[in-house]
Amino acid sequence: MSALPVTVPKALTAYRPFWAKRFGPAPFLPMSRQEMEQLGWDSCDIIIVTGDAYVDHASFGMAVIGRTLEAQGFRVGIIAQPDWNSVDAFKVLGKPNLFFGVAAGNMDSMINRYTADRKIRSDDAYTPGGEGGKRPDRATLVYTQRCQEAFKDVPIVIGGIEASLRRIAHYDYWQDKVRRSVLVDSKADLLVYGNAERAIVEIAHRLARREPIEALTDVRGTAFMRRDGDPSADGWFELDSTEVDRPGRIDELISPYQEIPQDNSCATKDEPDAPKPIKIHKTGRIAMPPRERTVVRLPAYETVKSDPVLYAHANRVLHLETNPGNARALVQRHGERDLWINPPPIPLTTPEMDHVFDLPYARAPHPSYADENGSHDHATKIPAWEMIRFSVNIMRGCFGGCTFCSITEHEGRIIQSRSEDSVIREIEEMRDKVKGFTGIVSDLGGPTANMYRIGCKSPEIEAACRKPSCVYPGICPNLNTSHDPLIKMYRRARALPGVKKILIGSGLRYDLAVQSPEYVKELVTHHVGGYLKIAPEHTETGPLSKMMKPGIGTYDRFKQMFEAASAAAGKKQYLIPYFIAAHPGTSDEDMMNLAVWLKKNGFRADQVQTFYPSPMATATAMYHSGRNPLKGISRDESRGEKVDIVRGERRRRLHKAFLRYHDANNWPLLREALKAMGRADLIGNGKHHLIPTYQPVTDGSYESARRKNSTGAKPAAAPMKAATPRKGQVLTQHTGLPPRVTGAGRPNGSRPGKPGKR
Repeated sequence: MSALPVTVPKALTAYRPFWAKRFGPAPFLPMSRQEMEQLGWDSCDIIIVTGDAYVDHASFGMAVIGRTLEAQGFRVGIIAQPDWNSVDAFKVLGKPNLFFGVAAGNMDSMINRYTADRKIRSDDAYTPGGEGGKRPDRATLVYTQRCQEAFKDVPIVIGGIEASLRRIAHYDYWQDKVRRSVLVDSKADLLVYGNAERAIVEIAHRLARREPIEALTDVRGTAFMRRDGDPSADGWFELDSTEVDRPGRIDELISPYQEIPQDNSCATKDEPDAPKPIKIHKTGRIAMPPRERTVVRLPAYETVKSDPVLYAHANRVLHLETNPGNARALVQRHGERDLWINPPPIPLTTPEMDHVFDLPYARAPHPSYADENGSHDHATKIPAWEMIRFSVNIMRGCFGGCTFCSITEHEGRIIQSRSEDSVIREIEEMRDKVKGFTGIVSDLGGPTANMYRIGCKSPEIEAACRKPSCVYPGICPNLNTSHDPLIKMYRRARALPGVKKILIGSGLRYDLAVQSPEYVKELVTHHVGGYLKIAPEHTETGPLSKMMKPGIGTYDRFKQMFEAASAAAGKKQYLIPYFIAAHPGTSDEDMMNLAVWLKKNGFRADQVQTFYPSPMATATAMYHSGRNPLKGISRDESRGEKVDIVRGERRRRLHKAFLRYHDANNWPLLREALKAMGRADLIGNGKHHLIPTYQPVTDGSYESARRKNSTGAKPAAAPMKAATPRKGQVLTQHTGLPPRVTGAGRPNGSRPGKPGKR
């Protein structure tokens, strides 16, 4: 597979600044006319509308994009969590000179508001006071509509993770149907997907040069609509991928001595711009058109919405075209127009990453959110900010390729790392300027804690690769797994004056960690605050193969290394493993075996993660279609692979009940299921039994999924008191381990990690 001859993109710092650069950086990007006047502005060049409260920190998308555009010389305003019931809230900053940028926030608005059981969440971690209901469902659509009503002639660019994961016809879990691309439904002018700095800077400068937004059809990392006959589509070669099980191209056998004309005889005088024919060399070898001028046509929306097999096929093709080094453009028909998706953006270089993260962030919520004492630590506290308040993001991207996760689809699989100096500068700035810093850094991480500066050994191989994961089914031999740069950074950071401890709060990829005993030693000795979270997700081969996760044996190996290093350091430290219930490909027997493993190893999970079909994920395609896109798609029953899908409230509840085998509320359901499975031998009062025969009085605290999201949640039941762990028993936070003191909290009921990443 050849790579695209990718031209080196223009660096973020290579643009001539816009004239408004003379105003300099703002303490906070303005959210009101009064703030604009204080800055000396008469108008904004760009206005960003977001579903999150405005926190000026590099972990929040609106701040990153806003500050990046400000550094280019543009005047950027923020409209955060506006009242969407009126157009007035979208006029507060006046008319933007260039465009509106619209994003739902750091999370998809539907995932932000609803649980995996489609229950309404009672809070919102991205809102002051954690208050729920401050953003609409499908916020990108609603905000775009209001922007259009406010100023009809202003271009609108949508982005953020909601737009990124809905850039194509996608299965929507909440409506249980395939929806159109969010670009079509919103009627925005342009969609930017992935980390958008490179694309949004180019768009802003070209619009500032008075190019019409309709002409911006060549920006990588964007999607746009085209009508039939659009001259900008001339010169593209289209590959038809609208069907499965179609035989490949059949060519007549060619003599190596045959003279074959090389003119473009297919282009007539009437159609001089018709697609050029495939060239045939004298050797008989077929020469395909250049990949950078090839577009793959996917099945139309009108087809995939009613054909799950073709939906899975389209999902497979999309995921094969995600490597910036060789991805081709995609096109999908929506009604009378084509949705075009350009290849992904070229990843940022380390100097560009440093530029983005070194911008003058205030590292605090906007002053308008402060309470009567001018504080953000009490009634108006923003939980998501509190979680990352004393953390530092060192990299982006993930090459794990977990099928249920949205990181790769959004950020890409190529790791983009900051320099060590940039990270150290941020720690020092946080130490010196951020209120409440106690000397404890809560995290040096990112989507994954230990992928910093890890990547392919060969740029040529990396550019040509189409594998969905670099670590599944095993670690690729071309992957450089050295943790030395990360170890060096850890040691330098913990030696800084005023820094008492550097903790690692991001999820750890333990199959990579075991490749570096020195890293495990450094991590366990100096950077674990009592417990460390990792995510084996399951113990059984069936579901693990659908997740693209390593076998449980790798976890066992890491556990041995972790415990040995803890003992050598004279510390009592514990692993917290996370597991997923009801993932596609998981049988009832798989969950039973996982429950037996949990009991054998002394785990009693209080937090249960149920599979959540997020838009565009490979596992979501499995959920909707019952097919496995990882193995290829076919209508032939003897080809491809069907997937066991966990549907229905009762079965989903059963799978969660196996994870919480220790909860007496679940015992009646588990007894019934175990008997039906022929495993009544697991019912009894001995140590080797999963659940007892007796049934105490329970409160029946399980709450079924609502059919209508309009009622309030019942009060949560009081948690069962955990038994005192036996000597030698593996402990987790679920068995009574005290909360780790990090100097930063995290949203109640949320899974630890970076906001909006999972």
